[in-house]
Formats: sequence, C-alpha cells, structure tokens
Amino acid sequence: MLVKEVISEELLTFAEAKEILNSIKDKQKDDEESSFEKRKAIAHANKFAKTDGKTSRELADKLAGLDKMKAEIAIKIADLMPTTRDNLRSIYAKERFTLTEDELDKILDLVEPYCD
Repeated sequence: MLVKEVISEELLTFAEAKEILNSIKDKQKDDEESSFEKRKAIAHANKFAKTDGKTSRELADKLAGLDKMKAEIAIKIADLMPTTRDNLRSIYAKERFTLTEDELDKILDLVEPYCD
C-alpha cells in the first residue's frame, strides 16, 4: 500500500495503538481475512502493551511536564515502564544531556503507581 499524503501525525503510546488496532479488527467483516502485517501488529500489540490507552496517555502527559522531557521520550517511558535507574538511563542514552539521580528518581516515582 502506497501512502500518497500524510494528513496528520500524532504520537501514540503502544497501548493506544493496541486499542486502535483492536477496534479495526472488531470492525472487520467476519468473512474478510486480515493481512499478514495487520495480524502480526495486533498480536505484537496485545503481547507487549502493559496498560490501557487512557492510563498510558495519563502517564505520558504527566511525564511531559517534567524538565528535560521530550514528548517522544515520555511516550517511550509510558510504553516501557522502566523500574530501575539503569533502564531509564538506557532510554536517555541518545540524548545530549544526562539526568541527575534526583531527576531519575522523580521519573521513577511517577512511573511506579502504573506498574503492576
């Protein structure tokens, strides 16, 4: 499938993408077969999404309000739900700055209530 034009673009958490994919699957006719890519995307989303869309978006929005937090990183943290400083540092590995221990702890404190 060729894309002719991008109409809009929005960052989604993995859980939000899962909900969108599942709603597409639900709207699909029973006799209609899904493409290989669609089936794989739905299976992957169902396996790895850790929360529901509303919860992950809430966490991403809270994280986006912090210093040194880009929207892309907030989404990635909401997707991965890191529980240790090392896991969190790996998300920031490509950035041109490092976080202090206090900043890392602040992020982990926000993530902790959302982890199961």
